[in-house]
Amino acid sequence: MIYQMYQSHVDVMDPLRWMARSSSAAFGQSWPGLSSMPGGDMGRRISAALEVMSRMGTTHTRPAFGIDSVTVGHREVGVTEEVVHATPFCSLVHFKKDIPVEEPRVLVVAPMSGHFATLLRGTCQTMLAEHDVYITDWHNARDVPLREGAFDFDSYVDHLIGFFEFLGRDCHVVAVCQPSVAVLVAVAVMAQSDNKAQPRSMTLMAGPIDTRISPTKVNELAMSKPIDWFERKLISTVPLRYPGALRRVYPGFVQLTAFMKMNMERHTKAYRDMYEHLIAGEDEKANAIKTFYDEYLAVMDLPAEFFIQTVRLIFQEHALPLGTLEWHGQKVEPAAIRHTALFTVEGENDDICAIGQTLAAQDLCTGLRPHLKHHHLQLGAGHYGVFNGRRWSGQVYPMLRMIIQANS
Repeated sequence: MIYQMYQSHVDVMDPLRWMARSSSAAFGQSWPGLSSMPGGDMGRRISAALEVMSRMGTTHTRPAFGIDSVTVGHREVGVTEEVVHATPFCSLVHFKKDIPVEEPRVLVVAPMSGHFATLLRGTCQTMLAEHDVYITDWHNARDVPLREGAFDFDSYVDHLIGFFEFLGRDCHVVAVCQPSVAVLVAVAVMAQSDNKAQPRSMTLMAGPIDTRISPTKVNELAMSKPIDWFERKLISTVPLRYPGALRRVYPGFVQLTAFMKMNMERHTKAYRDMYEHLIAGEDEKANAIKTFYDEYLAVMDLPAEFFIQTVRLIFQEHALPLGTLEWHGQKVEPAAIRHTALFTVEGENDDICAIGQTLAAQDLCTGLRPHLKHHHLQLGAGHYGVFNGRRWSGQVYPMLRMIIQANS
């Protein structure tokens, strides 16, 4: 009944949020003369309160990437977003530049973890200046008809292998967070079969390769309950009103709630700051908070079988580092990787994927020669700071660029 209760709540709150949004605009426009009177900022305060209220809610609509141009050298170049390959569960999106240019081809693998791929907008924007960038745009499971079948961990790996083969042998791959495991598995499987489309380099950023190392709250939660508890308590069925009606899913709003509870003080402060900035007329600061939460509160549902297998294999059984992980019944052997350069990146203050968990990939890839293995610990960075913001663009990205160039 989780989804049905949530949907009922949304049906009640959406009109109220719409009214708050409309009223906020009205107060902001209708009371300007009061600012010169004692207590005359009341109109702004009411407008700000209504604005904040209107933004307290999730959406299942994917935000736009909004990457319309990029600076190449000293020239501003237009960018067109195009879907070059698609399955019922994922679109391979290409950020096509409006000029012909030969650049390293890079596949950015976004997490299928409750948020849309647009969360990596900043990652792609930075890389676009010097690379030909593609990204996995995973679809909201509640919009995938039941007739399209199930989607599990093996399906995820199948998709990655298919995308590598579509892009060809000169591709590089960058996995952000959760898909680091699937990317490592896909590259290992391809190496085991001598697949010619193996990527030239593989970057794993803040990914849970071995969650036995310095467990975080996320890891402890995954270990605190038996797997059947997750099935009984967290899995729900998509309501009949959606294209994926009756599909079993792990609802995105459930994961969002869990993440927000982990840092409730931080989120409460952010909304309070938004309110104060709006009152003070500090639009730029207020808009920065709005932009973050517009993205953060846009959620997608995960196929139930993929979520349950991920919890069991990665967080409970530690199948990859223990050497027991299988793909379609075939043992996965990272030691088979011999030609794909490995770059692992971690954040000093990451409270989702702790220091050492991604570095563990270095020990698994024993077939790689030392000059093909690189690691970077980004000081001062939390989980998101590894792939977004000034530390990403100013310190992590330059190293990634060099590794891609050296292996192109």
